[in-house]
Amino acid sequence: QEAGREGSVSQRVRGTFVAYVSSVPCLPPVLLLHTPGTMSSYRRLLRCKCTAAAAAMLRPPSLPASGARCCTARRQQSQAVSFRPSRVAVVAKTTRYEFEQQRYRYAGLSQEDLKELLALKGSSYNGLLERHNIHTRNVEHIVHSLRKEGIDVQLVKRKEYDEETVRWADAIISAGGDGTMLLAASKILDRSKPVIGVNTDPERSEGHLCLPVRYTYAFPEALQKLYRGEFRWQWRQRIRIYLEGTGINLTPVDLHDQQLSLEQHSRAHLNLQEYKSAEVSGPSLLPVRALNEVFIGESLSSRVNYKSCKSRFNFSLHRASYYEISVDDGPWEKQKSSGLNVCTGTGSKAWSYNINKMAYQAVDEVLKIAKKQENLNVSLDKELIEEVTKAYNDSLLYSPEEPKMMFSIREPIANRVFSSSQQRGFSSKVCLRSRCWDACMVVDGGTSFEFNDGAIASIMMDTEDALCTVLLDE
Repeated sequence: QEAGREGSVSQRVRGTFVAYVSSVPCLPPVLLLHTPGTMSSYRRLLRCKCTAAAAAMLRPPSLPASGARCCTARRQQSQAVSFRPSRVAVVAKTTRYEFEQQRYRYAGLSQEDLKELLALKGSSYNGLLERHNIHTRNVEHIVHSLRKEGIDVQLVKRKEYDEETVRWADAIISAGGDGTMLLAASKILDRSKPVIGVNTDPERSEGHLCLPVRYTYAFPEALQKLYRGEFRWQWRQRIRIYLEGTGINLTPVDLHDQQLSLEQHSRAHLNLQEYKSAEVSGPSLLPVRALNEVFIGESLSSRVNYKSCKSRFNFSLHRASYYEISVDDGPWEKQKSSGLNVCTGTGSKAWSYNINKMAYQAVDEVLKIAKKQENLNVSLDKELIEEVTKAYNDSLLYSPEEPKMMFSIREPIANRVFSSSQQRGFSSKVCLRSRCWDACMVVDGGTSFEFNDGAIASIMMDTEDALCTVLLDE
């Protein structure tokens, strides 16, 4: 409209403005800028008859170094914008009801047979159907709300969600819980592609990574906040992995898709043996990024069966994970443990937290020992113990936007051969050299890579891998 009043406007001037918007790192290309300052600059730009003057007017400000840029500039530049996508892919979870239906359909079971089998397992067919219907209604609510706004929508299930769908969409909406959000994020390698999580069954799913629960039932309200710019972009840092060494296998096993048991998981990797290389391979960047964590350990760590000399007896032993570890390019250390967990700030609230947190009982006993050893004149009442427990556990959490990782050694074995100088800590790089027999490297609980003797993994962060999510103003 402004251009119409001013008359003919040079296409080069328009191109300059578009080029500027595209040049701002961190902003998804589908953003429409609607802040008063920006629109005022746009109007002045349209009045300019000189392309050079227009370029000077909207020249991108100088940015700090890349590391600082992600912590400061991203937050400043990502505020007060409007988000209006044209195409959205909605990734819907597979409900337990759907899974059981698919599972037994191949066995030729009737509905009555399925009901009886579920009852034997302590599950209710009607209960699963009810949860499925709740999820389905909430997914339909999301899709209807988007289409009502004139947005082109693709609704896909887990098995249909692929890189082509990601390329087509301006934004991805995960409709499920945290597991669906992790799945949706796993195929997004472009930091300009926003992903938004909606918890479609809040009574049964925690949904830490999703929008607040009230938007499950009022999704149009969330859309309007996005349109009005009442939100900020949250750049969740992610982990990348380089794999090298002898006998490595870069072909992943999709655990989400196959719903694998331990035995099936092991066989799935065995089926891919033919693709392994016997030669030493240089570092290869794996095609996935970890939003929560990377876990490395023996796949059957608690289920190793041995036959005794008497054929009718079997017994099980614990198989520890054997590896060498280097933290932040420090010296290599031989370790045995139940595995290694490396998490992001997002994942610090998940598995890592439960590995490292202290229980009230443990804190109570430690404080009592300290009081006795040092003759401390301190009253160890319940309130104090709860405060100390909370303070320690809170120290395990950190912001999803911080570009640092936390590693945790699970149940380390310490003796004269193996050591564990540090059981957990923050780092920017962790390297592991496998000495395992049947180990896996699992990314966000959904994608598994073989990690046996001779393989070397370099685990680190790159701010270019950050995942674009939203925090609505409340």
